[in-house]
Amino acid sequence: MNDYRPINPNFPPIVKNLIIINVLVWVASITLPRLGIDVVELFGLHYWESSHFHIGQLFTYQFLHDTSSVTHLLFNMFGVWMFGKNIELLWGPRKFLIFYLVSGIGAGIIQELVWMYSLSPAIEAFDQYANTKDIHLLMPYLNNLTEYTHIPMSQLWALKEQLLNAPVTVGASGALFGILLGFAVLFPQARMVLLFFPVPIRAPYFVALYAIAELYMGISYTGDGVAHFAHLGGMIFAAILLLIWKKKGDLY
Repeated sequence: MNDYRPINPNFPPIVKNLIIINVLVWVASITLPRLGIDVVELFGLHYWESSHFHIGQLFTYQFLHDTSSVTHLLFNMFGVWMFGKNIELLWGPRKFLIFYLVSGIGAGIIQELVWMYSLSPAIEAFDQYANTKDIHLLMPYLNNLTEYTHIPMSQLWALKEQLLNAPVTVGASGALFGILLGFAVLFPQARMVLLFFPVPIRAPYFVALYAIAELYMGISYTGDGVAHFAHLGGMIFAAILLLIWKKKGDLY
């Protein structure tokens, strides 16, 4: 007799295991530093020119969350459960997992491009100082210019390395935004409600408003510590995958 176990519609296997993994990794992130193991430093996504970067971080950063508060984890996992379960039940575990990971990796790639754009002036200034020794080139990047008249090369490279190592991002938000887009495409008649505007809105309009808000915040609130463009990156890569599957007739 076969041991048949029906899929739980509230917790299909990939959604359930993603939530379990993310919770376990979060617990490890707040406990292992006591043993000298900084999980976020090792597996969070760093800038590609940083000495702390390795390619696997484009995968692992998706399973890490802010260790200072459980809110980041709870919000993302609630979204994965709320919208991801419907997509997994429609597509099946394998296809949903591919979609989830591609969205998350794509978000990481977009975040790398954003860092490249934002860090390039500082990197160029450090490189120009190495050739010209003009301390004024580094004025925006030194805490107190009056303390410096000349920076030894060893200290210069240390400061540059510190700059490159500083950015790090974690979280499943990029994959979640991919899920949101997928939900809007697959279930266009579904109604969603904004907390500050409690009127049901069809899913495509909801997601479009959310995307516009993320774009605005990404441009206007560059110092809020949120990777807004990475969220949009998750949507972009999700859209590409959806278009490929639609063209192949595999969307549904």
